[in-house]
Amino acid sequence: MTTLVFGHKSPDTDSTGSPLIWAWYLSEIKGTPAEARLLGTPNTEAAFMLDRWAIARPAIIDSVSPGQPVVIVDTNNPAELPDAINEADIQGIIDHHKLVGGLETKGPIDITVRPLACTATILHDLIGDDMDRMPEPLKGAMLTCILSDTLEFRSPTTTPHDRAVAEALAADLGVSIPEYAAEMFAAKSDVSAFSEAELLRMDSKEYEVGGLEFRVSVLETTSPGTVLDRKEALMAAMGPVAEEDGANQVLLFVVDILNEEATLLVPNDTVKAVAEKSFGATVTGDTVVLPGIVSRKKQIIPNLTV
Repeated sequence: MTTLVFGHKSPDTDSTGSPLIWAWYLSEIKGTPAEARLLGTPNTEAAFMLDRWAIARPAIIDSVSPGQPVVIVDTNNPAELPDAINEADIQGIIDHHKLVGGLETKGPIDITVRPLACTATILHDLIGDDMDRMPEPLKGAMLTCILSDTLEFRSPTTTPHDRAVAEALAADLGVSIPEYAAEMFAAKSDVSAFSEAELLRMDSKEYEVGGLEFRVSVLETTSPGTVLDRKEALMAAMGPVAEEDGANQVLLFVVDILNEEATLLVPNDTVKAVAEKSFGATVTGDTVVLPGIVSRKKQIIPNLTV
């Protein structure tokens, strides 16, 4: 049976590119038939990556059949995976996030979790010398994933190894990192076609903090004003989105990539308290700027306090 490789729901660039890379490796190098899948519509930057490197978009699924062989990349959180994930035959997990718990397997499996900025960097290392056999479009996808997750090396999650791998890939592909990253971020910043509810779910993960369920959403952009101009409509959509998704509250961080800061929308006293307790901020209106905050994984989630 063909192994399905997928990342998390609301797929960003890494959860779009890494399944493609690993499915290629399993099929072409290891001789294990595998195909990439997505658990939702890829964001605008991921769509740019697929178009730029002429890669067909993987099929989107919302469930897996009992016994279906799968490899999970870029997450180990059951909340970010199909509801019946524990009925599938999980054969591997490759990730760079903290362990959450809750996944069950049919037997012993290969698990690789490393403190790197990007899953694609881990895949690069696991593939090793066989990188020479990788088609150029997938090398382009790997480069895009790393530049996305590191915000072109601005994110505090960036390690020297992530940077070295990205620079080697760019040199191999003949790509200028500053020019290419600017194209990527421009694509990510164009959110004009999306509703407020779609924006709140576009790059969003669910976390429980102090007994409350939060949907923690991040919009990374080089044009924060474009998003903040829709502030009132976004805040109005937070209640319905939270109710539909079974969350107590939506937190939206608009990350200004170039100025390396985040603006948190503050629609109510609950979020005001979270901002003040979590980040030592003083909140006087319906937004608060958090200097230096750009990483959900390293700076936002570990600090969330209610």
